Amino acid sequence: MEQEQIAVERIRQARAKLGEQVVILGHHYQRDEVIQFADFQGDSYRLCQEAAKAAAQYIVFAGVYFMAESAVILGRPDQTVLLPSLEAGCSLADMANLEQVETAWHEIGAALGGDPVEHVMPITYMNSAADLKAFVGRHGGTVCTSSNARGALTWAFAQREKVFFFPDQHLGRNTGRAMNIALEEMVLWDPFKPQGGLTTADIEQARIILWNGHCDVHQEFFPAHIDSWRNKHPDINILVHPECPMSVVDQADYAGSTEFIIKTVEAAPPQSKWAIGTEIHLVSRLSKRHADKLIVSLSPLPCRCNTMYQISPTALADVLEGLCAGTIVNPITVPDDVQRHARVALDRMLTIPS
Repeated sequence: MEQEQIAVERIRQARAKLGEQVVILGHHYQRDEVIQFADFQGDSYRLCQEAAKAAAQYIVFAGVYFMAESAVILGRPDQTVLLPSLEAGCSLADMANLEQVETAWHEIGAALGGDPVEHVMPITYMNSAADLKAFVGRHGGTVCTSSNARGALTWAFAQREKVFFFPDQHLGRNTGRAMNIALEEMVLWDPFKPQGGLTTADIEQARIILWNGHCDVHQEFFPAHIDSWRNKHPDINILVHPECPMSVVDQADYAGSTEFIIKTVEAAPPQSKWAIGTEIHLVSRLSKRHADKLIVSLSPLPCRCNTMYQISPTALADVLEGLCAGTIVNPITVPDDVQRHARVALDRMLTIPS
């Protein structure tokens, strides 16, 4: 605790010296000791937009690696993006890499008897590496967030008969289910099996081909948690993120993005009760902010994003003090060709209604 207090003071002093040269972005899942210094709080895409609009030369992203990459793609050439800890990855983003996705793309095309672009629209979730965003940009696809996944699927089906959705199976399945797509028309691609573990008939009949990936945090919520809270509080509202498994989303009262969760709680009447299925730091922050409501985590265990937790006050202090000394610590770079194609996919997303 003493070391953390020292780090907090280091951050304050460095921040005062740097002034408007730097802007700090804090993701909703970030710990309080770090996010207190954020100039902007939000989900990954909103933070990247704020970074691009900022006058600051240095963008310090208190998030995870794919978010910092996106800030580079959407930012200006004169801006430098820094990540306080290079250990801050994303388990979900790591579940799909470019080699695996390109292999799957060719195998899907072979099963369909031609170029997959004729039949299949690739969509990658925002929680993915920059080169996967570039992949969908090159093949006419788009990026989606948890807020606009339905709009992205609707857009895709207007142009091609199938969607290849990666890396989060749960967001894809829950969105397809909300669009009345039958479960048998949503198949799961396992990158570690030949042809994804699917038959040619499976691929031919599918409308959505889902990647076998998931968020480690949202995977930890179960229907039994819902039953337990409803037994204790019959009038409690169950509010979950669509990265949760379908069995959880189906039994919840509400499901939506991080921003949806925040706005739903803000608009709720005093004395209302909420069990929320998402990362514990956000749930705890909402509970403190809305003390007139009962706000608890859906799970009895603290479901923490361990990779986001790699951004410590000490790591943030090191990056800021480095800038004060003229040293750039942990700059994030994205190759020019990847930036170009990924930017196409991200810009395309902005044209799609939610």
